[in-house]
Amino acid sequence: MKAIILAGGMGTRLSEETLIKPKPMIEIGSRPILWHIMKIYSFYGINEFIICCGYKGFQIKQYFANYWINENDITCHIDQKKIEIHETKTESWKVTLIDTGESTETGGRLKRIAKYLNDEDVCMTYGDGLSDVNISELIKFHFAHNLPATITSVRPQARFGALKIGADGTTVEKFNEKPISEGGRINGGFFILNSRVFDEIDSDETKWEQEPLVKLAQQKKLKAFTHNGFWHPMDTLRDKNYLNTLWNENRAPWKIW
Repeated sequence: MKAIILAGGMGTRLSEETLIKPKPMIEIGSRPILWHIMKIYSFYGINEFIICCGYKGFQIKQYFANYWINENDITCHIDQKKIEIHETKTESWKVTLIDTGESTETGGRLKRIAKYLNDEDVCMTYGDGLSDVNISELIKFHFAHNLPATITSVRPQARFGALKIGADGTTVEKFNEKPISEGGRINGGFFILNSRVFDEIDSDETKWEQEPLVKLAQQKKLKAFTHNGFWHPMDTLRDKNYLNTLWNENRAPWKIW
């Protein structure tokens, strides 16, 4: 099974970083968040990826083109124009990198890479969110319902700390810094798609989260896999710092490998 990763957006809310690099290349620890996402899939035996590049996509291509050099000890035989690899610590990944356009919408990016797929079901996610979702269970759930698409539903963390105030109206009885939101469930970004869903995408301007998903839901062709564990996007500098804190303190729930 393949995994498609949308990695072409500009990430304007993280302009502190994205002025010089694409959002999926922003590092958590010493690795791009894109690498973390791929490691999650790899843990579940999914090692073939199609990455939809766009804004500054050449940097993503350079990263993988040089991956085996950067990950291993090497000797450069300058006169022979030869590089000797002393170890092979690289991942067993097959990575296809497709330029899907700098301003193409999410649906349009999927439409552009459809020709690289056979008549098969694939995983799909965004290049800026981390989770400890069980991909094997997600896939099993998808095939059990035999519908075109499965979405993962999550409850995000509340943005602000929560207070429980006592009966006197002033005494704080409980404080929770990052509670799970009590609002509705949202799109967690980990999908399983059948190839026929690409027929629901009209053009580069189509947003996957609007027309296609809305139509599939109206037709009752979209199932939701419930995930109650960790999920967190990297939309802002605050998000990036939070994810880095979890990683640096060895508390990263998505590190299942």
